[in-house]
Amino acid sequence: MEYTVFTEPQEGFSYDDQLAFALAAERHGFDAFFRSDHYMRMAEGDPLPGPTDAWTTLAGLARETSRIRLGTLVSSATHRVPAILAIQVAQVDAMSGGRVEFGLGTGWFEAEHRAYGIPFPAKRFGMLEEQLEVITGLWRTPVGETFSFAGEHYTLVDAPALPKPVQERVPVVVGGSGPRRTPEIAARFATEFNIGFCSERVVAERIPVIRAACERIGRDPATMKISVALPTFAGATEADVARRAEAVGRADVRDGVNIVGGVDEIAAKVDRLRALGADRVHFQLLDLRDVDQVDFLGAEVLPALGR
Repeated sequence: MEYTVFTEPQEGFSYDDQLAFALAAERHGFDAFFRSDHYMRMAEGDPLPGPTDAWTTLAGLARETSRIRLGTLVSSATHRVPAILAIQVAQVDAMSGGRVEFGLGTGWFEAEHRAYGIPFPAKRFGMLEEQLEVITGLWRTPVGETFSFAGEHYTLVDAPALPKPVQERVPVVVGGSGPRRTPEIAARFATEFNIGFCSERVVAERIPVIRAACERIGRDPATMKISVALPTFAGATEADVARRAEAVGRADVRDGVNIVGGVDEIAAKVDRLRALGADRVHFQLLDLRDVDQVDFLGAEVLPALGR
């Protein structure tokens, strides 16, 4: 079982806030630090200091951390040209000594696209699938050979297919709630399938779907890591939990979805997720100035969780 810290920096946090979180997560033995890939906040409130770019941030963190893995949950296929994204990810992998994890999704936040002039086509699954074909194809192409691709959305002719990532295979994370297309794409390209922001009942329903998608293409379902990402409000007391919920504008956090409470309550939740088939839990922490929550999870909760 693996445990990560997952953040949403677009909600009003700087690079320095993210660095403090990543260093705390590394110090306490979390497996990875993940961040979203957004350029505009979703909640009401102070817009300062403004957005940070996901892969620029991870490049910086690659040089300022030494052990923890670094990734996006998830990058948006609408935000970047796939061949350029392949270069960016490979470069950050090299800068980190082979610690990158690459999450990619269709993109969904239409208002963000309008605000920044980013095209937002109605149908995006084709873009996602082609981006994964292009990016993984570029990485797989042997040194000295070129990569070409002709699709509906992207065309590459004799691309040099450089640089290569340090890792022999960069972990690829795909997730979503779609009953057919998302699991099919994940089965073809992903090393990890992420189930986010839903109840244990829904987690139990979705895990057999991705396993069946793997079986349909002859892939061993055991080779697919299953992860669950959930908002987390942790604390030694109910007052701590309430304070953390209030800080991010949340009221009823005990809604059957979130990870909430102290050591025993969180450990029980993680045990249930493990029993359902989860291999990794992404603790989504929404207040990046609250490093004390990382400290509590790392010092008090992690030792009580099974590996």
